[in-house]
Amino acid sequence: MKPQQLAWVLLMPLLSILVASHVAPVSGQCPGDQQSLLLQLKQSLNFSRSFSGNLAGWNSSIDCCNWLGITCDLVGGLVRVVGLNLSNESITGGLDNSIALFSLQHLQVLDLSFNSFNTTIPTAVSNLTNLRHLNLSSAGFYGDIPAQWGSFQKLEYVDLRHNSFNGSIPPSLFSIPTLQKIQLSFNQLKGPAPEFSNASSSILDTLDLSSNHLEGPVPRSIFEVQTLKVLVLSSNRFNGTVQLNWIQALQNLTTLDLSYNNLTVDASGNNNSTLSSIYPQFGILNLASSNLSQFPELGNQSRLTRLDLSGNNINGVVPRWILETTTIYHLNLSHNNLVDFQVPISLPNLGVLDMHHNKLEGEIPIIQSSFSMIYVDYSNNFFNSSIPVDISNYLPYALFFSLSNNRLSGAIPASICNASYLQVLDLSNNTLTGTIPSCLMENIGTLAVLNLRGNKVHGSIPDTFQASCSLQTLDLSLNQLNGRVPKSLSNCTALEVLDLGNNMIDDVFPCLLKNNSSLRVLILRNNLFHGSTGCPHLPGTWQKLQIVDLAFNNFSGPLNGQCLATWQAMMVGDGNETHNHLKYEPFKLTQLYYQDSITVTSKGLEMELVKVLTVFTSVDFSSNNFDGPIPAAVGQLNALYILNFSHNGFTGQIPAVFGNISQLESLDLSDNKLSGEIPQELTELTFLSFVNLSNNNLLGKIPTGRQFLTFDNTSYQGNPGLCGSPLMKSCSDSNTPPPSGRKQGSGQQSLDWEFIIPGIGFGAAAATVMAPLIFSKKATRWCDDHIDRILMVLLPLCGFRYYTSNDWRRVQPEDMTEEYNTDLDDDDEEEEESYDEFGGRYCVYCTKLDMTRKMAIHDPKCSCHHLSRPVSTFSSPFSSTTTL
Repeated sequence: MKPQQLAWVLLMPLLSILVASHVAPVSGQCPGDQQSLLLQLKQSLNFSRSFSGNLAGWNSSIDCCNWLGITCDLVGGLVRVVGLNLSNESITGGLDNSIALFSLQHLQVLDLSFNSFNTTIPTAVSNLTNLRHLNLSSAGFYGDIPAQWGSFQKLEYVDLRHNSFNGSIPPSLFSIPTLQKIQLSFNQLKGPAPEFSNASSSILDTLDLSSNHLEGPVPRSIFEVQTLKVLVLSSNRFNGTVQLNWIQALQNLTTLDLSYNNLTVDASGNNNSTLSSIYPQFGILNLASSNLSQFPELGNQSRLTRLDLSGNNINGVVPRWILETTTIYHLNLSHNNLVDFQVPISLPNLGVLDMHHNKLEGEIPIIQSSFSMIYVDYSNNFFNSSIPVDISNYLPYALFFSLSNNRLSGAIPASICNASYLQVLDLSNNTLTGTIPSCLMENIGTLAVLNLRGNKVHGSIPDTFQASCSLQTLDLSLNQLNGRVPKSLSNCTALEVLDLGNNMIDDVFPCLLKNNSSLRVLILRNNLFHGSTGCPHLPGTWQKLQIVDLAFNNFSGPLNGQCLATWQAMMVGDGNETHNHLKYEPFKLTQLYYQDSITVTSKGLEMELVKVLTVFTSVDFSSNNFDGPIPAAVGQLNALYILNFSHNGFTGQIPAVFGNISQLESLDLSDNKLSGEIPQELTELTFLSFVNLSNNNLLGKIPTGRQFLTFDNTSYQGNPGLCGSPLMKSCSDSNTPPPSGRKQGSGQQSLDWEFIIPGIGFGAAAATVMAPLIFSKKATRWCDDHIDRILMVLLPLCGFRYYTSNDWRRVQPEDMTEEYNTDLDDDDEEEEESYDEFGGRYCVYCTKLDMTRKMAIHDPKCSCHHLSRPVSTFSSPFSSTTTL
């Protein structure tokens, strides 16, 4: 044995002893105080034992250094708990009371991510002064980020992503000298981003502030942190101008994302090809929606894999440096004003090419990629050629291919069927002709979206849908197709959107789809469909149906209310409905997806829904030959937005249950044979903004109130029996029918007890008071005496003379003439004294009305006088004298 080998043999036992002496205390000698604190922590937290991977296994019978999620190490010669990992433990609260957690002062790593604490960060976290790694991402925290970070002088990593933090970013966080990574994305932080006080000496390599509400200019000091490798500021509200040449100081930068702010990125200072070599070697460069007006000159990029310059104002042609960057995998230049490529194109690793919404014209660029492209979008350009007959040679593994909204002509090449991995094929809104290749339905078992809308394709729809059909969207509208709906379409049980509108299809209602439980949109408008819409033995499986358009066909007969009652997507649910869009995502982990779009008629106008909300609902049966009454089941569709039954032959009354359709915005029942009154319940529809009830046989008064005050006379014209605002015809009492809420039976109106009962009550009360006064002399005298006392005090204060009822009872009728004559003589004297002052002429009529005696006594000697001032004398209301 060699000496060296002998030495190793002798040293091995010693090394084993040394290693054992180091490992044993770290993994098997947890201090009792540390273990006690951890058990207290477990007791204070609320978590699901069935979903917990670490906490559920903690118990006192096992050394805590051997517990899952616990890391121990030597600190000052003693074993301490230095790592705590409670990530994804289904914790739902309890951190506020976790004093034990913040007593573990030797912690260096704390990971509480992917839980639901639903609280603010406790201030006691500042006790953990030895922390190096803090991960609170996706943990349900909210409120302000703690302001004091000065105690964390060893902190290297902070991850607070995907929470609900608001307020501003504390400047002290950016002042920690040891910090290497700051990740604060996907919160609600606002205000300006802090400056770096020690930018030149900072060792920060990652700064991610994306998806917040930060505003103001981007701090200039950020571009002085020379160690930065990742700088992501996208999806905020930063403004001002960023000079692209500031990046030249960050030679370690590999990822730069300034997209979706209010920034202007100025690339005008880097057009010199010599300067382009000074820029760092990017891996990812995203400057989408950054007000770029020209391409940056970034030649010699040997590591660039993703370039996103979409949503800018870049004109001209795609520069050569981009088309020669062989490492590019994802290239997005959409939403610019580009007109052409500089050829040749050499992008062997290109997988995603997005050029939609530009001004590209001529022939479709063919890019050969050895890696093979999986996503190609040339939509919304001005290509005016035909589709290359060998197009599939360049798309052998493509999942998404769109040429929609161009000016392409010619036939759809059958070779497209060789792209056997296609999931989305969109050739809509071109001028393509010929027939639909039957191989599209036969060979492409993966096809989920087929959109040939808005072309000039003719012939019948191939009846070759396979049993493995995975179609979710089939849009063949606005073509020249004829024949019938293929029976094999029933194989497509995942179908969500079927749009065959605006063709010449001659068939009955497609009951063949009755077993499809996924259908959301059914559009058959403007074809030659006929017959009834009822399907025999329909089990009511269209529970997700939200948009139905059968307008402009020849459907006839009554509507099947039982069928309508199964459309649960048009009914208000439990309030937990999500407002997503109908779309298909071939790439689940990216932002690339296909967006469904349809055309609906609302408020008398056609509109295209580019994004179809899953909560949007519409029913359009207009311009057919439906008859009979409108089923009351329509009233159950209380989440309906648009209802159009116009231009049919519906009879009977408008169902009062329409008042239950609380979300209704547009109602069109015009040009039918509806009769009766307009239900008052319709005034309860507070979202209603369009109503057309014209050209029916409606009668009675038009309801008023709420939304009905906003509709003009065009909503009601053609109904001779209607009256009231806004029509010029007023409603008279003689011809106004009784309110719809009053019941009638056998020609006689029933009594309205709502008004009769209060009347009887008031009458009985009045009789109780008045009867004693009329029939009892004692009660009458008692009432007169009390009223006399009151009036004898009040009336003399006003200058009037008052006779009590007792005075009148003692006066005989024959004596009254003398009394009146005396008064008149006195008046004559006064008249003569004041004639010159007042002048004029008046007549005096003297009448005494004694209600208790039921007799009136008139003085025939009262005569006319030349005096303009009347004198009044009052007595009790029941026995009074009045002189006028």
